[in-house]
Amino acid sequence: MPRPPGHGPDFEVRRQKIIDTAAELFARQGYAATSVNDLGRAVGLAKGALYYYIGSKENLLIEIQSRVMAPLLARARQIAGLDEEPLLRLRLLSESLLTIIYRRLDHIWVYEHDYRSLTGDYLHTLLRQRSDFEQLVTGLLTEAVEEGTFRAVEPRLATLQFLNLHNHTYQWVKPEGRWSAADLSREYCSTLFRGFAAPGAVLPDVEEQATRFKRDRTDLPLDPEAVWEPASLAS
Repeated sequence: MPRPPGHGPDFEVRRQKIIDTAAELFARQGYAATSVNDLGRAVGLAKGALYYYIGSKENLLIEIQSRVMAPLLARARQIAGLDEEPLLRLRLLSESLLTIIYRRLDHIWVYEHDYRSLTGDYLHTLLRQRSDFEQLVTGLLTEAVEEGTFRAVEPRLATLQFLNLHNHTYQWVKPEGRWSAADLSREYCSTLFRGFAAPGAVLPDVEEQATRFKRDRTDLPLDPEAVWEPASLAS
C-alpha cells in the first residue's frame, strides 16, 4: 500500500511492525480466525487507527507477501544482472531466497496458506509478484541450457523443480537448527545442477565460485534486506 501523503519514516516503521505482528497472528491463529480487533489489541491500536495504517484486513495479506517479495525481487534482479555464469547466479539466488525464508517464516506461512482468501486486484498483485520471480529463475535456467551446461530440459518444468525444492522449506526448517541457508542452498543446487546437467558436461565448481563471490564481494550481500552499494553495481 503506498504511503499516504505527508507521512514520514515513523509512520512506515509503525506500519511495518503492524504487518509483522499480523503475520505472526495469522500464522498462529489463521487469517480467517483472526479479527481486526485481535490485531488491534496486539499492536495497541483502535480499529480506526489500525485501518489508517493498513487500509483493510485483506490488504494485509498483500503487505505480508510484499514484505518478502519486494526485497527478494529486487535482489533477484540484481543477481540475475551480474556478469557471472548462470549456474553461479542460480546458486546466489537460491541462497538469497532461503535467507529470507529463514527470516520471514511467519510471512511465508501466511501467504502460502491464505492467498486463496484474496480476490480481484489483491490476487492479481500477488500472482504478478510470484510470476516476476519465476521468470527470473526461468531466464537463468534457460541461459544454462543455451550455453550447453544443462540438457534441454523444459523451462517451465525446470523452474517448478527449483521452486518446489526451495519454497517448501518453510514447512519444516528451524532457523536455529543444524542447517543454515547456505548449507541448504549448497545441497539443493548440487541436486538440481547434477540432475539438469547435459550428458558429458563438466560442471563448474559452483561452491568454490560462490565462496569466492561472498568473500570478495561483501558489498553485494545475498541477504535481500541488506543494501547493495550503488558503486559496486557498475563494477
